[in-house]
Amino acid sequence: MRLLRLWQNIVSFRWGGNSLAALYVSVLSGVVLSWQFDASEPYYSSGSLELVVPCGSFWRASHFYSSQLFFLFLVGHYLVVLFNRRREALAKGVRSASEVRSGGKENWGRLYLTLPVSLLLLFTGYVLRGDATGYSAGMIGENITLAFPLAGNFLNPLLFNVSQAGMRVVYANHLIGLGVVAGALAWPHLRRYRIRVIEHGWLVVALLGFSLLVPAPFDPFRVGDVHISGPWFFVGVQELLRYLQPFWGGIVFPFIAVWLGYLALIYPTDRRPLLGLMFWGTVYLVFTLAGSL
Repeated sequence: MRLLRLWQNIVSFRWGGNSLAALYVSVLSGVVLSWQFDASEPYYSSGSLELVVPCGSFWRASHFYSSQLFFLFLVGHYLVVLFNRRREALAKGVRSASEVRSGGKENWGRLYLTLPVSLLLLFTGYVLRGDATGYSAGMIGENITLAFPLAGNFLNPLLFNVSQAGMRVVYANHLIGLGVVAGALAWPHLRRYRIRVIEHGWLVVALLGFSLLVPAPFDPFRVGDVHISGPWFFVGVQELLRYLQPFWGGIVFPFIAVWLGYLALIYPTDRRPLLGLMFWGTVYLVFTLAGSL
């Protein structure tokens, strides 16, 4: 009975609304930080925020933690939507998401793409720190992008190009490019479902209070460091790249998860994509744990 009640609370939790509330905090704190941030000197800018910007440590921490919560709540929202679509489809005896509700595969696919785009937006935020973790993540991201067959040399100047342009391209994507793409993908959904931040006041208060007490991480460069772990969600890819070429470990393997997640959404009664996604997640968790040791 308690497990059933817990599951009902999880399913009824306002994942999407909390994700948007966290995003609003992230955007507001990001605007404050952007006034001082210099893409040509990212390490110095990130490290000197506490001295240059009033309450700089608080704004940086609130931006960092709200961004993490935004993505985590977004993932939770996707999983709950997936569960509800599957339950509804099984009850009606239909196969695809277009039969469950109006919108069709194209609309569901566009909305689903906000998930990987948001992850890339979060990744560029890590890169922009300019510290040991950020610089390492940026160089790995650039090498993965260059591994795209035929299109690598075209995509890299648009996404990273850290080795030649420093953080300028990454900053432009983080500040404008990826945000515009994510907004365009999610706009039809956001027009129908709006929130008021006051309805999520507990989250905002807890987030801001936590930001006051716990500074955001910052990893200075240290002489003699041989292995530098990337962002928490990137550690598995980083570990895979120790055994596989960038094309297989950095492109094909993550794409499998994106594709399986899409198939699980548009074919809610087919268990194969969902089981494949669970297997992929298990494998990735193993490599993440191995990379964290």
